[in-house]
Amino acid sequence: MSPAKDPLPQRIGEYCVNLVLRGLIGLAQVLPYSWRIPTLGWLTARLVAPVAGYARRVRENLALVMPDMPEAEMRRLIRAVPDNAGRNIIEMYSTRAFTARARHSPVSGPGLEAIRAARAEGRPVIFVTGHFGSFNAARVAMIDHGFEMGGFYRPLKNRFFNRHYADAMNALSQPMFAQGKRGMVQMVKHLRGGGVLAILNDLNAHDGVPLQFFGQPALTSLVTAELALKFDAPLVPVWGIRQPDGLSFEVIVEAPIEPSDAITMTQEFNDRLEAQVRSHPEQWFWIHRRWKDGTGHMAERGARRAAQIADKSA
Repeated sequence: MSPAKDPLPQRIGEYCVNLVLRGLIGLAQVLPYSWRIPTLGWLTARLVAPVAGYARRVRENLALVMPDMPEAEMRRLIRAVPDNAGRNIIEMYSTRAFTARARHSPVSGPGLEAIRAARAEGRPVIFVTGHFGSFNAARVAMIDHGFEMGGFYRPLKNRFFNRHYADAMNALSQPMFAQGKRGMVQMVKHLRGGGVLAILNDLNAHDGVPLQFFGQPALTSLVTAELALKFDAPLVPVWGIRQPDGLSFEVIVEAPIEPSDAITMTQEFNDRLEAQVRSHPEQWFWIHRRWKDGTGHMAERGARRAAQIADKSA
């Protein structure tokens, strides 16, 4: 259904949510940066999350994959997860101050040597990450290390908020490629030219295959691994881990995922992301419906696709 034909109540609801969020962002931007970030985190956790249903969704996801979690830890994450999400939003709308801080983040990890070698050879590099910590901090830090990267993103369902959200992402780095036919064509051209790309690969993907994530089937896109194989690009997990002060970050560049086939490589990414989330559970976006289509018709269709890919690889 096109935006113009969406039900009027849906459009009104989206517009009202956009007004509230824009208002909170505008109020927060009046504050000094060191106050602004925790303030919007607090407002998101205490005001937005309960109304928007985020608190319920965090609880449901945690109960699914970690049913033995103590109630005290559950309650902590119900507050901490939307707090981190709110910080991510206002950081993106604080381009100058955020960039000035994030670009000096310490960067380390076994993948640095591999990506420098690929750049020296003129080969493309694909960074793969998730809605964990601050993916924008990792993006800014790697740009400061000489990796001018494009980004591939899925537009938000709220069309009113997405308009200025996309502008904010573009302000941090360019080019940005929106999910869709046009964005895919632009992204492929970028990679063919030896460009650097960053992709978040932890959303429920209708065209994906059911792979394991926290012991549960989760539809996961294979596109990132398929691109890495097609363009001979190292597929490198990167994490922007928020530090205890809530304002600074450490960027970890992991060793590239060993080239094999798209399913094996994507499962390896899921496993590495899971390891990071288990170490810092408050920093992953448990608000997403990650396991929504992990079973049932969508999973069956994904499983058939996985079988077809396996047959072609045999």
